[in-house]
Amino acid sequence: MHLSEDGKVDGGAQPSDDRPNELVERGIGDVDLRYPIGKVEDQIFSDKGGYNEKVKTVYLQEIQMCPTLLEHAILNLDENHLDVPYRNGGWTSKQVIHHVADSHMNAYGRFKLALTEDNPTIKPYDEAAWAELSDTKNLPVNISLTLLHALHTRWVELMKNMKEDDWRRTIFHPEHKRKISLWDMAGTYAWHGKHHAAHITGLRARMGWD
Repeated sequence: MHLSEDGKVDGGAQPSDDRPNELVERGIGDVDLRYPIGKVEDQIFSDKGGYNEKVKTVYLQEIQMCPTLLEHAILNLDENHLDVPYRNGGWTSKQVIHHVADSHMNAYGRFKLALTEDNPTIKPYDEAAWAELSDTKNLPVNISLTLLHALHTRWVELMKNMKEDDWRRTIFHPEHKRKISLWDMAGTYAWHGKHHAAHITGLRARMGWD
């Protein structure tokens, strides 16, 4: 599955942030802060074949653990910490957490559409615009973390009971102009939570917050 610059499944660039922040830049070298764990296609199980029970177990474990991983990433950070962009021009940690909730709510809905309809065309959304809405700006991150715990419990329960043929079911993404299987989506979202948690933990390390 093709993702945009910062691992986003749908369209919309991250909001521009030209504020200088020497601490965020310090020690970067040639590391691409957008992809702290590599791109999804670089992952060990990504695009390495079709359905596999062992790989499915890994995907489900990683999706199940995503909310806890994000909780640990922001442990003991205050609102000032959460409002620092993880890189110049990037989202803040607060926006990252709320984005994961937005993204995974959409993914869960797309799974259910694919399981109940024949290759449904999904509705993309502008992730950057969503990140600027009042709920993202005004609400604390624990709201989205609580949402993610409940959402991922339902999502994993759904996936645990999918048959092999179910994983071959597809959605059609009009921006990418291609079918995407639920199997490929599972791999993408297993990576997605870790990807964004690493944005936050990398910032913590660079800023000396640990």
